[in-house]
Amino acid sequence: MKMLLLGVWTLLALTLCPGTTEELFEVSVWPNQALVEFGQSLTVNCSTTCPDPGPSGIETFFRKSQLGKGPQWKEFVLEDVTESSVLHCFFSCAGVQKDTALRITMYQPPEQVILDLQPEWVAMDEAFTVKCLVPTVAPLQSLTLTLLQDGRELHRKDFMSFSVASQRAEVTVNVRAQRENNRSNFSCLAELDLSPHGGRLLHGRSATKELRIFAVFRMFLEGQELSPFSSWKGDAAWASTTIRAMETGDQELTCLVSLGPVEQRVRKAVHVYSFPPPVLEVEDTYPLAGTDVNVTCLGHVLTSPSPTLRLQGAPNISAPGEPAWFLFTAREEDDGRKISCEASLEVQGQRLLKTTEMQLHVLYKPRFGESGCPGNQIWVEGMDQMLACIPEGNPAPALVCTWNGMIIDLEVPQKATQNLTGTYCCTATNQLGSISKEIAVVVQGPHEEGISSSTAFIIIIITLGMAVITVALCELLALRKKQEETGL
Repeated sequence: MKMLLLGVWTLLALTLCPGTTEELFEVSVWPNQALVEFGQSLTVNCSTTCPDPGPSGIETFFRKSQLGKGPQWKEFVLEDVTESSVLHCFFSCAGVQKDTALRITMYQPPEQVILDLQPEWVAMDEAFTVKCLVPTVAPLQSLTLTLLQDGRELHRKDFMSFSVASQRAEVTVNVRAQRENNRSNFSCLAELDLSPHGGRLLHGRSATKELRIFAVFRMFLEGQELSPFSSWKGDAAWASTTIRAMETGDQELTCLVSLGPVEQRVRKAVHVYSFPPPVLEVEDTYPLAGTDVNVTCLGHVLTSPSPTLRLQGAPNISAPGEPAWFLFTAREEDDGRKISCEASLEVQGQRLLKTTEMQLHVLYKPRFGESGCPGNQIWVEGMDQMLACIPEGNPAPALVCTWNGMIIDLEVPQKATQNLTGTYCCTATNQLGSISKEIAVVVQGPHEEGISSSTAFIIIIITLGMAVITVALCELLALRKKQEETGL
């Protein structure tokens, strides 16, 4: 009876207060929890129990578009979800607005898991570092990184207390190398547990890296500890060093190798010798032609024991410890000659050779050779011709050629004509002096095979006359040049 009366009163109250039904409306959203991979889209449906709803929609900072709608629902798509956020779905009914929230969880699988082993080769009892890095993963609070050694857990780390905004995970552990660590395989396992957000467990694994343990090398020379450089390949390891011995003679080299508590050592005798190149002394490397040059070959003062010396050009090999020498007169053809001094030393039954070499530069006055500067030259009329004259001398002489008192450019060809027949004068000069030479030039016609006796006689007479004039001009030029050099 009481229940019946309560129902009557309730029905009466609803009839007298028509707005009460609208005020009791509900707003719901589907899905009730959202898990979206980075960059993907999400479809959201908002609905209400209000029979005649007013304004409605969703609030989000993601780019959105409406897919469809009905009297009591609307459907939207959110594009390019790049972070976790909260979406609000709202409806109004009879002037009253209600909303409900949807928490959107963005996730990024641990696709890139990087293991760094430093160093990959490590000496016994030395520390090495195992580091695991996941550059991008979300949500970071759902991640666990596990460092594995030969498939067994070495270290585990979760990121529940890390900032929500961070998407980078890293774990580092330092380990001291033991003998049993040799050839151990290290890897990193990343686990992203999305089950609290309606998802599943995602895995990522790094490449495997192998640790190699090598022995520690120590090297000594007669009690002086050296600084070896270690190398290894496969199962072999070796060490090398540079020795700077300060004394000659037999010395002992010791190599000590230790792998944990196990040590091995080997000793070997080393013979230290000193053998710098010999000393070559030339009294004057720029002598004048016709002067005497004294050449001496000496063993270096640091050579031990004394070497045997051989000097190129010397008549005999000197006795061990004695210098080699000889005296010669420099000639023009000696210019550019190489003089060598060879030292030989026998060490532990092996003969060693060292050589020192020097080049001789013989200075001489200018001269004209017939091959380089012919006294008679024939030109062909109409052809481009140049006066052929190259003097000899050291230093290389400067050359000036004249014709009829005019200086000729020896580098520019000129078209040969009959009026170029005559005697030319060339003067070569270097620091040691000057010399002049006359060159008779005859210009022949292109089809001229010979010259008649009368014509030849006339040419000779003319050439001789020109020669007298040219000699006078050459002597005048030489006298003027001498005056300029002496300052008179």
